[in-house]
Amino acid sequence: MSEKAGKYRDIAPGLSNRLFFRLYQCANMLHKTGTRALDAHRITTQQWAVLGALTRPPFANGVAVGDLAAFLLVSRQNLTGVLTRLEAMDYIERTVDAKDNRSRLIRITAKGRDLWDEDMRPVISDYYDAALRGFSTEDRIHMTHYLDKMLRNFKDLDPETCSEKKAVE
Repeated sequence: MSEKAGKYRDIAPGLSNRLFFRLYQCANMLHKTGTRALDAHRITTQQWAVLGALTRPPFANGVAVGDLAAFLLVSRQNLTGVLTRLEAMDYIERTVDAKDNRSRLIRITAKGRDLWDEDMRPVISDYYDAALRGFSTEDRIHMTHYLDKMLRNFKDLDPETCSEKKAVE
């Protein structure tokens, strides 16, 4: 081992702790400030994630609850409550799967699409600009790369995630 590697090995545990604590703080602030940003529309960050996922082209005709949960990396249990609230607001609907009449798909409604396109997207864009102020395009690319790399490692640590049916990415 080189002298330099040995030197950094001594600081690694503290640095890792600091990094994970910062991730924890950022996740909490994302939830708090993201929900506040969309407060006028009565949308939480969890609902924001679901609506955003449902606007993706692969999900245009609907998506099974299990596949949506796998895509969002949440449990079906946690997702069910969010879906129930969005359905009560008429932003999503449950439809019969044309390929299997016993299955139901989740799909964004016209009202939900209008909310997303007309009301939420401009607010979200402003929110991103504020949250990423001072980050260059290169910084954003690097951050995405490192978060993707960490996410892959988290998936390796969670056998349930790895064994679930793969959702569209």
